[in-house]
Amino acid sequence: MPKTFSDYEREYIKKRLMEEAKNCLKLYGIKKTTVDELVKRVNIPKGTFYLFFESKEILFYEVLCSFHDELQAGLMCEIETLDGHVSADRLTELLLELYKRIEGSFLYKLITSGDLELLMRKLPPGIANAHAEKDDFSIEQLISMIPGIANNNIKVFSAAMRAIFLSMLHKREVGEEVFEDALKLMIRGVVMQMFGGELK
Repeated sequence: MPKTFSDYEREYIKKRLMEEAKNCLKLYGIKKTTVDELVKRVNIPKGTFYLFFESKEILFYEVLCSFHDELQAGLMCEIETLDGHVSADRLTELLLELYKRIEGSFLYKLITSGDLELLMRKLPPGIANAHAEKDDFSIEQLISMIPGIANNNIKVFSAAMRAIFLSMLHKREVGEEVFEDALKLMIRGVVMQMFGGELK
């Protein structure tokens, strides 16, 4: 019979597993991180791990979702502090800062190493789709917060932002010395379309 945990213990163990999973993602990536490594770091029996997560992939996915939500909450908070005075220039700068934060994070390493693609393939069907739908909703929420932005092309704007994000995979091919300027130009183009209201 599995050990029962108090709510505090469950919360603590889950938090520690997510912290150590994030540390392992930074240090080793997905392929080289094992459940054995994670439970050793958290100091729990291996069987306990499976009371919290079906697999290491589900744990890593939760860590990524948590990081995504953190980034998005930060961006929304910054937009709210502008108190309705959001210009195309300011939104471009905010989005560029967001991309830079991603580039400096463990997520960028996972994307460029191919680990993220591997993770998405190993997840149960439907989880990635649910995340994409949630992401579309989040972009919609973000767009609706900004006065002056047309929201009749939300799905296209969301896809365009995702495409810009994916261009980070080809930084070398684009040219590392000009990449940031090119990134800013692409973001600015989408933002101008958002403020213009129609796709030309």
